[in-house]
Amino acid sequence: MSNISRDEVAHLAKLARMAVTEEELDVFAGQLDQILDAVAKVGEVAADDIPPTSHAVPLTNVFREDVVRPGLTQQEALAGAPAAEEGRFRVPRILGEEQ
Repeated sequence: MSNISRDEVAHLAKLARMAVTEEELDVFAGQLDQILDAVAKVGEVAADDIPPTSHAVPLTNVFREDVVRPGLTQQEALAGAPAAEEGRFRVPRILGEEQ
C-alpha cells in the first residue's frame, strides 16, 4: 500500500500551481493514496500472457470504402462566388491590414 505524505501533496500542489489549505492536504493525501492503491491493483492483475487492449470487445470499421469521384473544376467552383480574384475566392478584409 502506498502512503503519500502531506509534504508530497504540498509539492504536487506547488508544481500544479494550486493553492491548498492545511485541511485539503490531509484530504488530498488520502484520496491520492486510494488512487495509487487502485492503480497498483490493476498492475497486479496485468500478466505477460494477457495482451494490452484499449477496448473490451473488438472494434470493426463501420465506415464505407473511400471512392474517388470527380469534383468541381476551379472554374465551376468559382462560378457561384460573388467575387473571385486570381483563381481564388475574394472575401472582404477583416483584419484592417494595409496592403
